[in-house]
Amino acid sequence: PASSPSASPQPRMSFNDQLKALLREYPDYPKPGIIFRDIGPLLSNPAALAQSVDAIVEAIRASGVDIDSIDAVAGMEARGFIFGVLVAQRIKKSFVMIRKPSKVPGEYFSIDYGLEYGKNTLQLQKSILSPGARVVVVDDLLATGGTAKAAIDLLHLAGAVVLSSAYLVELAGLPGRAFLTEALPTATVASVLSL
Repeated sequence: PASSPSASPQPRMSFNDQLKALLREYPDYPKPGIIFRDIGPLLSNPAALAQSVDAIVEAIRASGVDIDSIDAVAGMEARGFIFGVLVAQRIKKSFVMIRKPSKVPGEYFSIDYGLEYGKNTLQLQKSILSPGARVVVVDDLLATGGTAKAAIDLLHLAGAVVLSSAYLVELAGLPGRAFLTEALPTATVASVLSL
């Protein structure tokens, strides 16, 4: 029998290309001039989400942080909760919630900061961390660095030592990395995908 021509295999998409394909962009949201990166499609893909968490952990490790030296992972409400708690679970560390105003019971630290499209406040429960706790901050996206810097300042108020801040996506055209590196020269900045 005649042999049939074998189908050539399709090239596999790199993880970064898969990740880019799972991020939706919404121009002029929430304000004109802002491009909102929606992680919804990524969250609906269990395999890609698991790979994303592994990639964040590897980015933290590659930045020079010994995973075993971490006491806690902190994440900012709301999307930082998603990735932060998954990273904390993966490396078997506690998770600390950095909240929006009026959502923290008991005594708390509070800090106001500017966003690229407004102002906001973050809060952290006072009794949640032991002084000297070594913390990694995790969020979905690094843009200007304002939210991350506020979260790190809040952790410092609580007596924590911030080892690194890590992001699934970094917007390379914005000054977030330079801002954080200058403001916090002893902490590393890690990211998986640069856009």
